[in-house]
Amino acid sequence: MLGWRLLISAFLIPSLIGLFWLDARLGREAWILFAFCLFVAVRNAFELTVLLKTRNMKPSFPVSAGLSLLVVCSGWVHLVGNADQQPAAALVSLGLICGTLVIGFCGLMARECSVYEKPGNSMESLGAHAIIVMYAGGLLAVTAQFRWFPKPEFAYFAIGSMIIAVKCGDTGAYTFGRLWGKRKMAPVLSPGKTWMGFVGALAGSIVGGCLWLMFAGAMFEAKPQVQSLLIAVLYSASMGVIGLIGDLCESLIKRDVEKKDSAALMPGFGGLLDLLDSPLYAGPFALLWWHLIPPAWS
Repeated sequence: MLGWRLLISAFLIPSLIGLFWLDARLGREAWILFAFCLFVAVRNAFELTVLLKTRNMKPSFPVSAGLSLLVVCSGWVHLVGNADQQPAAALVSLGLICGTLVIGFCGLMARECSVYEKPGNSMESLGAHAIIVMYAGGLLAVTAQFRWFPKPEFAYFAIGSMIIAVKCGDTGAYTFGRLWGKRKMAPVLSPGKTWMGFVGALAGSIVGGCLWLMFAGAMFEAKPQVQSLLIAVLYSASMGVIGLIGDLCESLIKRDVEKKDSAALMPGFGGLLDLLDSPLYAGPFALLWWHLIPPAWS
């Protein structure tokens, strides 16, 4: 299973890098990234709808997917005004995303009013819809802001640093846990995770993240360089830990609805949500890092 996971990762990561490389050369509108985010939002909304359609929860896929798409689209609205790449423009874009989430929540509340029949269903379904839209649309839309902020010249360098750190941490956690893991970290929530896996997540994220930050900058127009090795280590380690928490949060959803995987899409990984849970969760935190204490700069 470990070898299969590594093989799939060896195919998916270069494919994603190639997609980002092409998008970076087609202009600041980022239409390839836009199409990619729309696909991911719909697929994640589908997987979450299937997962949460249990007990008294009755989420609607068209409603969940439609609102998730609307939230993703709101992350591109700032381009209409041709906003410059300044902190104020980033706040405008994030404000549009938050506003869309709030309006979407109001719409969900109104929908539950219109379909209400008896006690015991409405709040459960409302909660399921809210989780799906925030997870499938909100986290993705915020992470996509890396494309323009803090600097579009090395947008994918910053995105890459987060993805590499998180996925190397994920691989390190899986490897260390399989080889040496004994003490369970969350035996009820996720029995497969061990404290040795936690050590592996730290080690993998630090190695992978720092190598990317120190050597990948030469591939980008702005030639970003690490300004402080300590900052690079702390950033990479934090991505590994946050990614691990993101994995646990998805495990919470699956454990509560008594499912092993979000879908049967890829052997060894499960569904798309199983593959992207950690980067989606870590994305907003990484964006905050790059705005406040950038681990590399040009």
